[in-house]
Amino acid sequence: MDIIIWAVLVIAFVIAEVATVQLVSVWFAAGALVTMILVFFFDIPILGQVGIFIGSSAVFLALTMPFIIRKRKKRGYIPTNSELEVGRTARVIEEIDTDKGTGRVRLGGVDWSAVSTDGSVIPIDTVVTVTAVNGTKLTVKPKD
Repeated sequence: MDIIIWAVLVIAFVIAEVATVQLVSVWFAAGALVTMILVFFFDIPILGQVGIFIGSSAVFLALTMPFIIRKRKKRGYIPTNSELEVGRTARVIEEIDTDKGTGRVRLGGVDWSAVSTDGSVIPIDTVVTVTAVNGTKLTVKPKD
């Protein structure tokens, strides 16, 4: 009976791994497989089975973690979209006036809400530089 439980756990962990694609349960699937094989050949009490499962899962995790860390470091840092916009230039398409709560710019074909860095009014068709991104709102200043 115990072997069936471990077989079901192996299948469940494999399905979870396939569903997430994030290396979340592969170690547990391997640990459950090792436990299932040992239970097939030896009569092991339930606490021993749980110990084998935890221990073998930990061993698989320890063996693969250096590889995973190396792989993640190779990918490097990938900036988010908002970080890519800082420093770029845009054109004002609606007067930027903090007091009135108005202001829109077009950057790369996309319209953004905008505010000026110093609270000044920036007229339409002014070329501005993006200094920060706060959610969906750009902070801009007139281009030098």
